[in-house]
Formats: sequence, structure tokens, C-alpha cells
Amino acid sequence: MSNTKLPSFKFLIGFEAAARLGSYSRAAEELCVSQSAVSHQIAQLEQQIGQPLFRRKGRGVELTVAGSLLQDSVGKSLEQIRNGLSRIDTYLDEGLVTLVCPAPIASGWLQPRLDLLLQAHPALCPIISVDESARFIDELDVDIAITREPLRQSGVLDMPLLTDALVAVAAPGLADGAGLLCLEEDLTSDRIGPFIRAHWGHLRKTAIYDDPRLVLDAALRGRGVALVSRLLADEALRRGQLVPLAQYPALPLGTVWISCTEGAPRLPLVREVFDSLLQFAQGGRASADFANT
Repeated sequence: MSNTKLPSFKFLIGFEAAARLGSYSRAAEELCVSQSAVSHQIAQLEQQIGQPLFRRKGRGVELTVAGSLLQDSVGKSLEQIRNGLSRIDTYLDEGLVTLVCPAPIASGWLQPRLDLLLQAHPALCPIISVDESARFIDELDVDIAITREPLRQSGVLDMPLLTDALVAVAAPGLADGAGLLCLEEDLTSDRIGPFIRAHWGHLRKTAIYDDPRLVLDAALRGRGVALVSRLLADEALRRGQLVPLAQYPALPLGTVWISCTEGAPRLPLVREVFDSLLQFAQGGRASADFANT
């Protein structure tokens, strides 16, 4: 087989149906063709392979050893194709908009605004991913990207969305002697590490995490003073679940950018969602900046 061309896809479909159903006639009914058509397809497939694939069994057929081997590979291949087609059907939904966003921003800023986004766009079904490696704006995978640096891709529009800062927050009324909650990568960062040691070095470390969402959760549980992205803590601050600690300085983390295709997107809804997110950011910028004061 390695030196011959692949069999016709039509022959393989007929073979798979006959193998699965144990009958040429039942395969013909499923495929909406005549029994003789199925018989002819399988005969041609057997001729090309050079081995019989079926033997008669009563009023039906059963697989030979060669037929069983072929059914295993053909069945798996067709199932993969069916799954792929099902996925394509899913992505043909004109309400789907794929948005990639860093996990802290998705959790703290974007997620609390999804209700507003869905109210503004009732047909929308957002696909939200925190996979920051999938940032390339194209016609298939990513419609909108929120990133900490502009993408600077050809044909892509980059717009400033928000500003962020590392801030100290705690549960209301937390005792002054509370310990510090922070990220391990912040402690070892060339920029953030010295800032932490300069301003929080006097605090004992209560817990060190490798996920900023866990730092925020620990703060919400009253376990200590947390150093977190203001955007991650946005909802908790707005609800009063956490309060900013004005005695500690904030460390600017720069601008957060939003990007989409510069020309006409694959769906008008993509640009509408992009514009809505910009409006949400502009409307909330004044209130969000309270943590800087």
C-alpha cells in the first residue's frame, strides 16, 4: 500500500458503513445509494488493496483479518473528520467572538463586565481564552486580544485600553500586623523585587503563590496584605470587599492594549465588541484611578 495511491474516499466510506453494520444493504440505506453501488465500491477497494475485506455470513458479511485492520484505521480517521466538521459548525455561529486576555485581567476586569457586554450585544457568545501564546490576530483563531504590550502586527489595530499598577490591598479592618501575600515571580523580578523589599520588607511573608488569582483569594479571606494588579482586584475594590492601603505606594505596570484587525473584521460583531470594551474602559477609568491617590 505504501507504493500505491490512497483509495477513493467514497470507497472508504462505503467500506466503513458495511463493516460497521455487517451488511451491504444496510450500508446502502444509510448512505442513500443502491446496494449494487456499495458492492461495486468495495469490490474496487479490494482490487486496489489486493486482498478480500469481507466474507459472506448468512444474509450479511463479516470482516476478514485485512478488513478488520483497515476498519480500525478508517473508523478512527472518519471519526476525526466528523469531529473536525462538528468543530467547524460550532465556529460558523455568527455570535462567536474569540478574545484572548491575560488571566488576571480576564478574571478581575473583563469577567465582571460580561453582563454589560451581553446586554449590549444579545447575540454574542464570547470565547474567552487566557492562553497568551495565542495572540496572533487572524481570521480563524483570535478576533480580539488584550495584552500588556501592543502586538504591532501588520494589518492589526492596537489601542490603549487601561493602565495597571501593583497595589497593596487588604480586607476591611485587617489588623496592622498582618503579613504579606505576594507572587513568587514578583519577589524574584529585577524591577518588582527591589520595590517590594524597599516598601514591604518589614512585613513577614504569610504566603507566596505562583498564580495572582490565589493571592487575591487569600486577601479576600483576610489572610494578609496582598500585592496584586489593580485590574485583578478591580471588582473586589469596587464592591468594598478589599480596600487599597494608601500608606503603601503603587508601582505602575504600564498600559494594557486591545487589538483587532485593522480592516473589516470577519463579522461586524467583532468590531462592535471591540468598541464596547473600549467604552467600558473609558467609562470606568476615572473611578478605577482611585487606587493611585
